[in-house]
Amino acid sequence: MSIVTTEQPDAVPAGEEPPDTGERHRLTAVTGLAALSLDAMASVAYGPEAIVLVLAAAGAHGLGLTMPVTLAIAALLAVLVASYRQVIAAFPDGGGSYAVAKRHLGARTSLVAAASLVLDYVLNVAVAVTAGVAALTSAFPALYGGRLWLCLAVLALITGVNLRGIVESAKVFIVPTVVFVGSVFVLIAVGLFRSHPVSTVTSAGHASVVADNAMAVGALLLLKAFAAGCAALTGVEAIANAVPSFRVPRVRRAQRAEVALGAVLGLMLIGLSVLIGRFHLEPVEGVTVLAQLADASLGHNEAFYVIQFATMILLALSANTSFGGLPVLLKLLARDNYAPHVFALKADRQVHRHGVLALAVVSAALLGFSGGDTNTLVPLFAIGVFVGFTIAQVGMVRHWRLERGRGWHGKALLNGFGAVLTGVAAVVVTASKFTEGAWLIVISLPLLVVAFEAVHRAYGRIGERLGLGRIPEAPHRERSLVIVPVSSLSRLTSEALTAAASLGDEVRAVTVCYPDPEDRARTHALDRAWTQWDPGVELVRLPCERRSLGRPIAAYVREVAVAAPGTRVTVLIPETEPERLWQRLLQNQRGTVVAHAVRRETDAVICRLRFRLS
Repeated sequence: MSIVTTEQPDAVPAGEEPPDTGERHRLTAVTGLAALSLDAMASVAYGPEAIVLVLAAAGAHGLGLTMPVTLAIAALLAVLVASYRQVIAAFPDGGGSYAVAKRHLGARTSLVAAASLVLDYVLNVAVAVTAGVAALTSAFPALYGGRLWLCLAVLALITGVNLRGIVESAKVFIVPTVVFVGSVFVLIAVGLFRSHPVSTVTSAGHASVVADNAMAVGALLLLKAFAAGCAALTGVEAIANAVPSFRVPRVRRAQRAEVALGAVLGLMLIGLSVLIGRFHLEPVEGVTVLAQLADASLGHNEAFYVIQFATMILLALSANTSFGGLPVLLKLLARDNYAPHVFALKADRQVHRHGVLALAVVSAALLGFSGGDTNTLVPLFAIGVFVGFTIAQVGMVRHWRLERGRGWHGKALLNGFGAVLTGVAAVVVTASKFTEGAWLIVISLPLLVVAFEAVHRAYGRIGERLGLGRIPEAPHRERSLVIVPVSSLSRLTSEALTAAASLGDEVRAVTVCYPDPEDRARTHALDRAWTQWDPGVELVRLPCERRSLGRPIAAYVREVAVAAPGTRVTVLIPETEPERLWQRLLQNQRGTVVAHAVRRETDAVICRLRFRLS
């Protein structure tokens, strides 16, 4: 006979607030756009420039193809947005390409997707911070020598904001996002009404990078320009990876944010490309394409500096996309036993604190390795995200084939076309940047996959030994012996023996004795005081020739375990809890030494009794 009980939610008394479910610490569509799209938004600062730098090898004729290449990238962006909108609906727990590949392409492919995303997120932080600081040091050259410390300071700022919660980061970063996007659209709108550049002060005196001996425009050159421009698409997947960070209804809010991101990014890319052709802009050394466009459209005035400053800020803060996406991905990997379970823990304000801190530490190490130099990191950037894009597209093709809903042929064809484009971009970028550092990504991807699988095997062995998934044997009572290490008599000793008597059937106090005359005198004094006190607990003396504390106690625990099989041995270690934090430096750490030795050499239960001095 089974008993079924139903629980009704407790009514909220009038005048009282409902219980906090954590929803207020999650994202809306607008705040999600601010928190998770900074990487994609900031990419318009270098995406169009990457296209024209490649096409400049074909001279003025090559630059004339900027718009067709940009339109191809915008078409791919539309495919990716439509695809990730479906990914959000099909995988509301987040994970993006990892979740898609796990369901439709197998565990190994999903780990490749996860590894590519991890690398991309870490590199995004390093590239974003160094690019922002580079813009600052360009305006203030005196700061160039301390650029590494500036990078670490910016990273610490972003980390601190994200430790307070993703909603807090969105609130902080929404203003610079609005300023940047608004400035770019003003630049485009004003530029469309100009027949020629209003100013060329920014590019004056700078050498053009357009080739004098222009090469013919071929398919390979167009592919390289397309692949280089696809760097503007990095960050498109971040919203799909972080769906659990949105408020209810999560899917609908995340989809709205994804569509808004695609629309804004696409319009900015196409608008800037139109102006490049309208002003017949040529890339020059030392000046960004966006700076030239701002100069040509708005003039060399306050508006020009607003755009430059907003670009600098957004480039630096675009690292926040990684802080929103990677912790959620690590949580999913931890849930599937491919990453340490600590990454699945969630702190206050819905923060995956360990994921945030791990990303900050690895990014800081990468910044130290590069010396805060953007050019050292850029060749490694964006390869991982193309791999993730391709896997997600292929997985969605299989998704449509299995689901076979209305119009599945068209959806599968769309995703298949997107997979071909992103796959080509991944191959071209990797091949063209291989000697410049892309080889490191090629090596790191399989190493990360091997690491994920090693963690999975370790958790599998642990689960087998713990009997996870099986009903364990019924609990039973065993005889309990509690061993208490002591070195002197005090209130701490009394509290420890009282606690031990409450825990076990038998209590024994042990003290380690050394042969030195001073130590022998201290032992005799303890014997006399113990006899006079007479607590009703045996004091066992453990002679030791060497100055060791933990090993003699661990050896005695082993002897007891052998002599009394079936007895549960507990070592209760009494310690004081200082009134002030700094006073912990005054402690002798004897308890830590004993606990380490007992834990390493025996199977005894360790109990650490804290006696508060306040």
